[in-house]
Amino acid sequence: MPVYSMTGYASAQHTPGGNAEIATPAACLALELRSVNSRFLDVVLRLPDELRPHEPALRELIAKRLKRGKVELRVSVEAAAGAALPDVPVRTLQRLAAAQQQVRVWLPEAAPLSVADALRLAAGDSAASPALGEALLPLARQALDELVAARQREGARLLALLQERITALRALAAQAAPLVPQLVQAQRQRFLERWQEALGAAPASEAVTQAAQERALAEATAFAIRIDVAEELGRLAAHLDEIEAVLQKGGETGKRLDFLIQELHREANTLGSKSATLELTRISVDMKVLIEQMREQVQNLE
Repeated sequence: MPVYSMTGYASAQHTPGGNAEIATPAACLALELRSVNSRFLDVVLRLPDELRPHEPALRELIAKRLKRGKVELRVSVEAAAGAALPDVPVRTLQRLAAAQQQVRVWLPEAAPLSVADALRLAAGDSAASPALGEALLPLARQALDELVAARQREGARLLALLQERITALRALAAQAAPLVPQLVQAQRQRFLERWQEALGAAPASEAVTQAAQERALAEATAFAIRIDVAEELGRLAAHLDEIEAVLQKGGETGKRLDFLIQELHREANTLGSKSATLELTRISVDMKVLIEQMREQVQNLE
């Protein structure tokens, strides 16, 4: 199953005669769909007044296809190209002028009526509503198909970026794994040398030498336990395996991946806190950078 992004855009337009299924007599519909990331599905509809009765059907249509994201659907109604302008009676225009004058007495800042406003009010929206409503839903399905395809293309791009980061994280973990045993061995040798130097001025005896060696080994063991990152590297590898499995499965991946990214960040932080060399510190910082990049990408996945 593909991986979908929550970011996408689609538009659709219809003019009379372009499609018998959604033909309208003298008006064309322009529809835009935009979606960005969001924790849940948030649908915002911006419809002309004559199309507001179709809002529930549009919400249901979107909810069947999309699971997450802030989705904005904007619909506008325009006169069809070449359509004859309606004959507006003079008496109707007089009533509109009187109504406008009365409104501006109380609201002097109100914008004057445009020609399009006057034609729309004079023609009456109720007569056009049935035809526009029949055209709206098929057009919305068409735009929704395009939006889903756009989100799928963006999801494929994000999937490739995530795979690159996963490969880089595995490479960094492979670099970190052999550093700890080497560091423990070097630290053990330093402990032994320091104890031998400290006992150099004291009378030598087999018991003192044995005690010094045992103390050095105990200190080295405690140091090894303190800096051991094998458990963190193991959990990090397990989280990366799970992320790859989720991405391969596809579908609704965003919320689960967001949790796994938090766990990756936790392991990288622990790795940095246990770091006893500049090399391990560098690896930890590089891991955090990659994980933060993954977090930004995952937040766009459905």
